[in-house]
This record gives sequence, C-alpha cells and structure tokens, in this order.
Amino acid sequence: MSLFAISDLHLSLALQKPMTKFGKNWNDHHLKIKENWLNNISIHDTILLSGDTSWAMKLKDAFADLNFLHDLPGKKILIRGNHDFWWSSISKLNSLFDDMSFIQNNFVPFNDYAICGSRGWICPGDEFFEESDIAIYEREKLRIELSLKSAIKSDYNKIIFLIHFPPLNDKFERSEFMDLFEKYKVEKVIYGHLHGPFDKNKIYNYKYNNIEYYLTSCDYMNFFPIKIF
Repeated sequence: MSLFAISDLHLSLALQKPMTKFGKNWNDHHLKIKENWLNNISIHDTILLSGDTSWAMKLKDAFADLNFLHDLPGKKILIRGNHDFWWSSISKLNSLFDDMSFIQNNFVPFNDYAICGSRGWICPGDEFFEESDIAIYEREKLRIELSLKSAIKSDYNKIIFLIHFPPLNDKFERSEFMDLFEKYKVEKVIYGHLHGPFDKNKIYNYKYNNIEYYLTSCDYMNFFPIKIF
C-alpha cells in the first residue's frame, strides 16, 4: 500500500477548457495523467490531490471529471483549490463516491497517519498580496488549525498536510502557515498551484525545520504521480 500525490489536474472533460496556454505539454494532458496513473497506481494505493481538480463552476458540470478520477484505481483524498468553484457542501461531496474523500476542516486517516488539509492562500510579502487578501489569509489560518486540531483530538500524532497554495511567498519567505505546521509537528506538506515554466534556480521540493515540502503540480512532474512513501 503506497501513498502518491498529484495536483492541479485542471480537468475539463465536460467543458473543454484547454490548458495549452501553459505550454504544448498540456495537449491531451488528461490522457497522460490516465496512462501514468494506470502504470503506477494500484487499487491498494492512496492518492493525495491538492486542489484545482476541475474547471467546472457547478457540481453537475464536475461529474465528468470526478467520474474520470473514480474510474482510476486507488483511494483519492482531495482538498479544494482556488479554481474548484464546483466544490459544494462537504457532507454532499463525501456521499458521492466510496473511493473519494474530501477534506474541509477535518482529516482522513491513512494507516497511522492523519491526512489534513486546507486551500491556503497567497502569503504576505508576495508580489500579488493585496489588502483584500488579509481576511482570506487569516481565515485560512483558522481552517488549517481546525483540520490539525481534529487529527490531534483523535489521537493522531503523525500528520501529512495538503495545501493548495505554496506555504510561502514568491520570495521564499516563511508564512504563519508554516508556523502552524511546525507547531503541530507535521511531517510532510503537499502543495500545488504553481505552473510552468519553472525557475531552475528555485528549489520546489525541500526540507525545512524537519518538515518535507513537495510541489505536486502535474506539469511540474510531467503528469506523473509522485510516490510519497
């Protein structure tokens, strides 16, 4: 039983919204995802998806994309990204598929680990951080801690955290999100949101204060799921 991660699938099987503006490597990217998934992941594995799963605006339009994932092997654990406008009530989402779990202010168990998660947001000090972002950033701090506390209250002390936005700004300065990860002794943080071209001079997978951080945007990994362990 292995744990994999991939994010930012940006599926649009019902809407046909292309991602080729980010590069020719996005041509028929859902077929690349499917092929690599089938070649690497079994029904016994678990896959973490850190947001931006579907371009759909409403849940009914997201079913083609969710069914695409449902037909692939393994258990899927998802958080919301900034483009997942189809995301509805958490209880409704968690009633849809027996192989898909949606995280919102809670956690999902994986062996002796708790998989926690929240969307996150642009961090202070970032070039694009504005005054209007302060309230959202503060709210996400609360949601992150709610998810972490839910795991601790259930006696989990080994935690993996899914966050959509990078937990630092574009200058690679730490954020209060990282303070929370360290406070609750998170072991691994899985994030996404970033798309190519990627700066060869920047390190996107790193270890900081005993926490391992992984960028899992699918184009960063050439549409291959990364094995966490």
